[in-house]
Amino acid sequence: MTGITRRHFLGTLAAAPLVTSMAGLPVAAWAQTTNLKISHQFPGGTINEGDFRDRLVRMFAQQVAERSKGSLKFEIYPGSSLMKTNAQFSAMRKGALDMSLVPLNYAGGEVPETNIGLMPGLVTSYQQGASWKNAEVGKELARILNEKGIVVVSWIWQAGGVASRGKPIVDPADAKGMKVRGGSREMDLILKEAGAAVVTLPSNEIYAAMQTGAMDAAMTSSTSFMSFRLEEVAKALTTGRDKAYWYMFEPLMMSKAVFERLSKDQQAIIMAVGADMEQFAMKAAQADDIAVAQVYQKAGAKVVDLNAEVVKKWQDIARNTAWKDFAARNANCAKLLSLAEKTL
Repeated sequence: MTGITRRHFLGTLAAAPLVTSMAGLPVAAWAQTTNLKISHQFPGGTINEGDFRDRLVRMFAQQVAERSKGSLKFEIYPGSSLMKTNAQFSAMRKGALDMSLVPLNYAGGEVPETNIGLMPGLVTSYQQGASWKNAEVGKELARILNEKGIVVVSWIWQAGGVASRGKPIVDPADAKGMKVRGGSREMDLILKEAGAAVVTLPSNEIYAAMQTGAMDAAMTSSTSFMSFRLEEVAKALTTGRDKAYWYMFEPLMMSKAVFERLSKDQQAIIMAVGADMEQFAMKAAQADDIAVAQVYQKAGAKVVDLNAEVVKKWQDIARNTAWKDFAARNANCAKLLSLAEKTL
């Protein structure tokens, strides 16, 4: 190699970000492929068919792979096939899991602040939920999660309803004496105040509990009511298609440790595609709020909707129980609640 050619070669290497290939030779960082695992608890499908949360993950993976020119690729594990549902958040914090789409409040036992994601009466419309991302409450929640080792990639909200083995739960008085799955500490508090006994388990275990009679009713999202085929074990459905007293924050999240190992360009692509997914998520969630009523009617279930008066009854109970309990947990919780109330 001549001196000029050699100097040119060494100068080219110095100008490029370097990593070591398997052969021990330096190559440009963009040539490397990073494989990331995405876990979730919902039934698997395809990019065009099935639970919209699974579809969203597949769309996200495809678009990131395309925009990163193949430097980022993904393996998707639906139906809790990679790890148990409740282990996902902790695994992301430790860098043992790359990404997950999971109800944020499932982490409430580990990080109390995350229960703001399923706080009855605090979010009462999709538009209000969507406003959190750029509002003070969303910025504070993102800051707290970042401190805990989590990056929020897509902000996703879903309305919730109630499926029952017997009579529908509409008014708070309807819950008295029933065994009900609320889905979070805060939901359990309002159910207890209404006279119900609470059952705690993730949404992918509701079917078995209702089938055996271990549970009389369950609160979950419209999408989950269909994906987990709860119309087969329910006789009544209270929908969230018009009004709802609870909305669930179910974001696509990434391990901060994994995120920070990526290049700035790769990070930017992930966040940009994540933001692009949010409009799809809202439209899909709203469509499921309507579709679930049709599915349950077809199955012979009694389908009922809520009105503003009933929503206010639940909200009043929430203010005096769940909201107070949450605010008393720590200073972060109190601040989050105060900021969230500004969006009402």
